[in-house]
Amino acid sequence: MSDPALFINQVERRYKQGDNELAILRGADLAVWPGQSVALIAPSGAGKSTLLQIAGLLEKPDGGEVYIGQAPTSHLDDEARTSLRRLDIGFVYQFHHLLPEFSAAENVMMPQMIRGLSKKVARERSLELLTYLGLGEREKHRPGELSGGEQQRVAIARAVANGPRVLLADEPTGNLDPRTADHVFGALTDLVRFSGLAALIATHNMELARRMDRRVTLRDGKIVELE
Repeated sequence: MSDPALFINQVERRYKQGDNELAILRGADLAVWPGQSVALIAPSGAGKSTLLQIAGLLEKPDGGEVYIGQAPTSHLDDEARTSLRRLDIGFVYQFHHLLPEFSAAENVMMPQMIRGLSKKVARERSLELLTYLGLGEREKHRPGELSGGEQQRVAIARAVANGPRVLLADEPTGNLDPRTADHVFGALTDLVRFSGLAALIATHNMELARRMDRRVTLRDGKIVELE
């Protein structure tokens, strides 16, 4: 078996609350392999968002290590962490956060051009992704001209535009009606398998979670595998 694309090893995270210390993660362990989708299911306040923030190098753990590929990240400075996020990690949130003044294609082109790709190459990649996600004919439309499901599929295309190793999603269908959520989720999981991404997806939707390769939860600050 190949090495995991994401490996969270004995991660600790604590927060100060006045004179008290609140332990959110207590030796959390999780490995996610290329092409694998893992559902993260836990009640509000259990630490799902904290775990995703740490996995995405947006927040530093108090202990333990996060490996992207086989590379440890705890020693990296802010500039190196930003560079790694830009190249190797994609994010999808409950709200799409698209830039309203730009077209669907331009929103997907943006991270690629920030990375340094030419406008021509970025556009070609954008159209390829949008077409794969069923939005080829909508590439010139601005977010306000797209449905909620279409906007979220554009956000997914933007998240994977730079060919990351890891995709992190926080309730990516939580703001959509059930039928649209099902369609968006299907597009997301197909893309994970097609592209070989490792995906960690926080969701409250048990029906969608059952369609992923694995399901995990957080209990007492540790990651526990579910049946």
